[in-house]
Amino acid sequence: MADDEVVDQKKHLEEFCKSRCVKPLVEYQACIKRIQGDTTGEKHCTGQYLDYWHCVDKCVAPKLFMELK
Repeated sequence: MADDEVVDQKKHLEEFCKSRCVKPLVEYQACIKRIQGDTTGEKHCTGQYLDYWHCVDKCVAPKLFMELK
């Protein structure tokens, strides 16, 4: 029964696609550096974070759907 265990391909594909989304990742990391000193809690990097994951998801989706049964 252990041989029939389902493997989550999405995690593997995400790792592959992260290397293709360098620009949004760099922008997110730059934003994090910019707001490190913010003590008010008003500044955030939500937009850059979502842009990065949008890039990863856009790369993963076609590959993942091809593998689904």
